[in-house]
Amino acid sequence: MGFDGEVWRLRCGDEEVGSVTIDDADFPWLSGRFTPGPAYAAVEPLFARELALLNEGWTEEWEAAYDAITSRVSLSSPEGPVPEFLLHIEGERAWFRWSDEPFEEE
Repeated sequence: MGFDGEVWRLRCGDEEVGSVTIDDADFPWLSGRFTPGPAYAAVEPLFARELALLNEGWTEEWEAAYDAITSRVSLSSPEGPVPEFLLHIEGERAWFRWSDEPFEEE
């Protein structure tokens, strides 16, 4: 796929949270090397909690933890912001999927 080498950016308002340089695409998931930015320290605990909860299963508690991330962090492709995404960060790796349309509420 044509995603290899693309750089996707994470922001918290005007601050840079980090970037993901894509090195693997298993559509719909993309993954790559995560490079933290100046604002990452402020949201790193949110990502750690989300991943720990995800490892326990998809629960309402996980959803609340993930909502805390999406209320603060935005994701942009090389073409611009994406309206919806599911992103995980662990150390120097990040993996995510995204949608050009808002996710449907169940």
